[in-house]
Amino acid sequence: MKKLMIAAFAVLFMPLFLKAQFTISGTVAENGKSLPGASVRLKSNGNGVATDANGKYQINNLKAGKYIVSVSFIGYQSIEKTISIDKDQTLDFDLKQSAFLADEVVVRATRATEKSATTYKNLSKEDIAQNNFGQDLPFILNNTPGVVVTSDAGAGVGYTGIRIRGSDASRVNVTINGIPYNDSESQGIFWVNMPDFASSVDNIQIQRGVGTSTNGGGAFGGSLNIQTSAPAQHAYAEVNNTYGSFNTLKNTVKIGTGLIDNKWSFDGRLSRVTSDGFVDRAASKLKSYFLSGAYYGKTDLLRINVFSGTEQTYQAWNGVPEAKLRGDLEGLKKHYENNLDYLYYTKADSLNLFNSNNRKYNQFTYKDQNDNYAQNHYQALYAKQFSEKFSFNGALHYTDGKGYYEEYKNKQKLSKYALPPANVGGVDVTKTDLIRRRWLDNDFYGLTYAFNYIPSSDLNITLGGAYNQYRGKHFGQVIWAQYASTATNDYHYYDGKGNKDDFNSYVKVNYSPASQLSLFADLQYRNVNYDITGLDKNRNTLDFHNKYNFFNPKVGATYFINDQSNLYASFSVGNKEPNRDDFTNLKAGLPVPKSEHLNNIEAGYRITQKDFNIGINAYGMFYKDQLIFTGEVNDGGDPYRQNVDKSSRLGIELDGSYTISPKFIINANAALSRNKIKNYVDYVSVYDENYELIKVQATNYASPDISFSPNTVLFGELVYKPLSGFAIALQEKYVSKQFMDNTQNDTRKLDAYWVSNARIGYDFSLKGIKNINIGLLANNILNRKYESNGYTYSSIYPWGTVTENFYFPQAGTNFLLSLNLKF
Repeated sequence: MKKLMIAAFAVLFMPLFLKAQFTISGTVAENGKSLPGASVRLKSNGNGVATDANGKYQINNLKAGKYIVSVSFIGYQSIEKTISIDKDQTLDFDLKQSAFLADEVVVRATRATEKSATTYKNLSKEDIAQNNFGQDLPFILNNTPGVVVTSDAGAGVGYTGIRIRGSDASRVNVTINGIPYNDSESQGIFWVNMPDFASSVDNIQIQRGVGTSTNGGGAFGGSLNIQTSAPAQHAYAEVNNTYGSFNTLKNTVKIGTGLIDNKWSFDGRLSRVTSDGFVDRAASKLKSYFLSGAYYGKTDLLRINVFSGTEQTYQAWNGVPEAKLRGDLEGLKKHYENNLDYLYYTKADSLNLFNSNNRKYNQFTYKDQNDNYAQNHYQALYAKQFSEKFSFNGALHYTDGKGYYEEYKNKQKLSKYALPPANVGGVDVTKTDLIRRRWLDNDFYGLTYAFNYIPSSDLNITLGGAYNQYRGKHFGQVIWAQYASTATNDYHYYDGKGNKDDFNSYVKVNYSPASQLSLFADLQYRNVNYDITGLDKNRNTLDFHNKYNFFNPKVGATYFINDQSNLYASFSVGNKEPNRDDFTNLKAGLPVPKSEHLNNIEAGYRITQKDFNIGINAYGMFYKDQLIFTGEVNDGGDPYRQNVDKSSRLGIELDGSYTISPKFIINANAALSRNKIKNYVDYVSVYDENYELIKVQATNYASPDISFSPNTVLFGELVYKPLSGFAIALQEKYVSKQFMDNTQNDTRKLDAYWVSNARIGYDFSLKGIKNINIGLLANNILNRKYESNGYTYSSIYPWGTVTENFYFPQAGTNFLLSLNLKF
């Protein structure tokens, strides 16, 4: 299979040495007035160029044949022309102003363009739809450069995660229509709260590295800029259904009015996704809806979005002990003995540990060991085109989230819950089995804005920003106990608050002093006030008041070799505040964590031709005070994080596609990197024979790899289209080994894995049905046994060092079959 990947890359780059024959060139204008920046594309493959400062374009290296040329520009009606060429041709376009403002203005301020001198990839609605079988959004993004995804339940439904360039979700900035989505406190992304959201997405831009200024938290690995669906031209209805392995079921209904009187549109979606999961009991019951209504004027746009997600997911977040995963009975007995006093195994727990399927093992057996959460989003988006040179777009938003996870706990001390002993038959009982709920009730609201000014064809200025507030309540309840104490079910054994105010403002400037050179500058100021008060889940007092002022400059240049290729380079600065756990899990006696700082250098080359496109990018990410896990955990099993002085990520990324013929297409990308901490100190707790902490042992490491940072991530896809509407795709994904901590120890790693998937799609129509799509997604067709995530910790006892590794196995061969109808 590796040979196949190498061959794919070789074929991908062959066109660099081939010379095509003909050229299309011309001018795009409105009533004789040139339109710089208009998009001119060939519909057969999406390749194309933007017009220069004089409205001129040129597409080279075209073979003889028939082409559909599409021209579009914001605020103007698109034009298509079909031509046949057997020689160089001049093709001019005269555009007319559109009767309404297009939805793309909503995200324009936070998007990168060819002139932004940064690294990005755009995914269209079609790209998203062909991979949407009901799995969470990370699995739809899995085929993009440097991305690694994982699923707690093993099959892509439920709790899923994404890493970009080795950075976890808390370092990936996500916006929806320019509005921040990351949780304000953990800074993570919980896709389980947005089931089947991909069905309401029009396009996504993935920026790797710091990227351009956006709203919300700092982007230390990348950013996802999501635009929700724009209206269809005509009324429609869709019914999308998927069924597959592990009783995975997706039902989606979509309706839309199309444009009414060229001014109004209304769209709606209702979805349900359920799955038993690959892992035992890791079931998910997910529901969501998306409603949108818009008014389109000639110079303004108003859109109201209301969308919601509700999830009930059985917990599978503890993973599988290594001895269980490997089928090591002696090792499993040692694991059982090491954890007997901590986990308080019941007879049922013990039978589950030793008798369940090795790869599907789930520690939890309580029937309601669920995570339950609901999230409601409200967005009001407005855009105004004051003149050809000046425009505005902004948004008001509110998100309401509330939910809990429920746990059955054995032999808990009542004092841990601030409860007095229970009196049973005149005897005080201090320990009991109980069921607890840990709640999160939060509100997130604010506004975003952007003004765009284009005084001349060679200058573009954007002033934008946002002000957002988060108010979060954290509290816990004991809803049942074997031996009841004096409290009622609504008693809170802890109450904590997290209040966060986030303001940012940025100015972006694109200036082209010459036709082949574009300069880019982006200056952002961000102010964050974050207060954490009350009691945490372990009833420790919280009283943190943090203020951060960040300056994030970005500069770059793009040199256009010709209309098809360019070189770019940029330098960007990013800053990021610590998350809630860095304070609540702060080790006694240590100073509060510092904010993180990143200097990011990007340089690359892009070329786009009729049959192929290639992007090559080199980057350096140099961190100051990056927060990393220290190896030590507290009494509750929560890991500590501390700042390290210096760390870095250096890498090369390649991304390209090649149309071999009308029937064969190759898509491929590669991410090669070196990820290091300059000096790392690992801490391990030392206990006596009575499990009492004696000391913490420190070990120095000079230059270890950063955890969960594979040095090689490869993807290749061969698409075969034997007939119109029918396509078969074979996909290959390789991820090299990853260390689960920062000691670069081979006994604490995730093994490298190579996974093969296949996708089949067939589109056709019948009378009364505009389009019927039948799709099949076959995952892991070679039935590889692999783990995509895990964690580790160690302790030292008089009888030796004990290291516990836990893994999240992914499913073997599994299938998803879809039937989608459009009316």
